[in-house]
Amino acid sequence: MNSHLPILAVETSGELCSVSVLLDENNFVELNYLQKHIHSQKLFDMIDSILKISNIELKQLHSIAVSIGPGSFTGLRIGLAAVKGIAFGADLPIIPVPTLEAAAFHISGYLLVNTKFSLVYSASNDDFYFTKYIKKEDNVEILQNLQLIDLKMLENLYNENEFIYGNVKNDKILRTEIELTASKIGRWAYLFGNDLLTFNYDYLEPNYFKKFIAKVKQ
Repeated sequence: MNSHLPILAVETSGELCSVSVLLDENNFVELNYLQKHIHSQKLFDMIDSILKISNIELKQLHSIAVSIGPGSFTGLRIGLAAVKGIAFGADLPIIPVPTLEAAAFHISGYLLVNTKFSLVYSASNDDFYFTKYIKKEDNVEILQNLQLIDLKMLENLYNENEFIYGNVKNDKILRTEIELTASKIGRWAYLFGNDLLTFNYDYLEPNYFKKFIAKVKQ
């Protein structure tokens, strides 16, 4: 088995609660649970189950990969807190995985080299995460850094006739339904995460990107 494997991966940046064990570059075991506000109830049980199914003990893991954001404030916080606790107890390093970079790399596997494409993911009812990439031979290159855009800017993107992928409920987005899962987080960590690997858990914080503003009912 590769010295950088196996990797336990956790993805909680959206509604999907997902855990996976990457056994080698192409083989993995994965569990997914799609239900709102379920992460705190299910995550530890899912991690315990995925290790048993994979016949892997914590001490056999190379590292734990976790989506670091952007994404759901609550989901990211729960996922990272859980991973920190497990990593500390098992003396394992953590690989913080940029959520959209992992999604972009997975999507690029369906595109031709030098194809430009954009990702648009909901940040709230009125704001959207946006970033632009170009497919390269073995990776993706960022053409436009992550930013928040509003609905008007989003509509302008649609008019440019580009390849746009995301989770925005609009039939103008050219995409196949591609859910970001833990196996995709784990694969990105395996291929590109070696330089991010760390035992300095205290310094790891979710990349919320969008400032959290609590809404108070009037």
